[in-house]
Amino acid sequence: MTFGIHAIATDEAIHPAKLGPAVEERGFGALFLADHSHIPADSVTSYPLGGELPRQYYRTLDPFTALGMVAGVTENLLLGTGVALLVQRDPIQTAKEVASLDFLSNGRVIFGIGAGWNREEMRNHGTEPRTRGRLLDERMAAIIEIWTKDQAEFHGKHVDFNPVFAWPKPVQRPHPPVYVGGQSARAIARAKRFGGWMPSATTDAGEVLEQMALIGRETPVIVNAVPPEPDIVAAYREAGAAGITFHLPNVPEVEALRVLDELARLIG
Repeated sequence: MTFGIHAIATDEAIHPAKLGPAVEERGFGALFLADHSHIPADSVTSYPLGGELPRQYYRTLDPFTALGMVAGVTENLLLGTGVALLVQRDPIQTAKEVASLDFLSNGRVIFGIGAGWNREEMRNHGTEPRTRGRLLDERMAAIIEIWTKDQAEFHGKHVDFNPVFAWPKPVQRPHPPVYVGGQSARAIARAKRFGGWMPSATTDAGEVLEQMALIGRETPVIVNAVPPEPDIVAAYREAGAAGITFHLPNVPEVEALRVLDELARLIG
């Protein structure tokens, strides 16, 4: 089981160029960064974890830019999105961003995707919340076509383009592993279709473990933001999780390194 760190990189937290090496040096195998393009000032969508939306969501760095910097200062660390809001991203451009990161990092990308939760945010991108699941399906399918075909084309209801040339292709074959976030039945079905499942452990651990048992071990699972408690970590290991991440708070460098040291002692 791979141990990783999940973070929301911002302009107020530890710099990605410092975070990446610190994570790798402490024995973690992966770094996952969250994705939010903006938060609408008139947003009324409830924060999924309850209460007021934390400040870090307003200041999120672009995950692909940050991970590109991490790639240049690490050697083996896996570079993941946890999760990229694909319903807010152009599929042709996103295919190139992920493939470029995979090429430049020599095949270290894990592509976590999700449908998002902030309805006002996605509407600002021209996405209708009610059909975002179907949009996500088509965009991911189109990206795979671009990654795997010399001349790729896609004709769906939400994504439609004639044959295109697009390089680089990813180093990983047939393409970087895709993990789908979300705990709904539709999200789990989507995970089975595209490769892997990436639930959040901010919900009840028993619920996630129960869902893992129903999915079966043929679908790999990376559990995000697991509480740093030995019993919970052991339960996910026993359940067959391919990986887990611990959430790093949005704090400056000195505090971030202290937290990473504590988490490193746990996995040690």
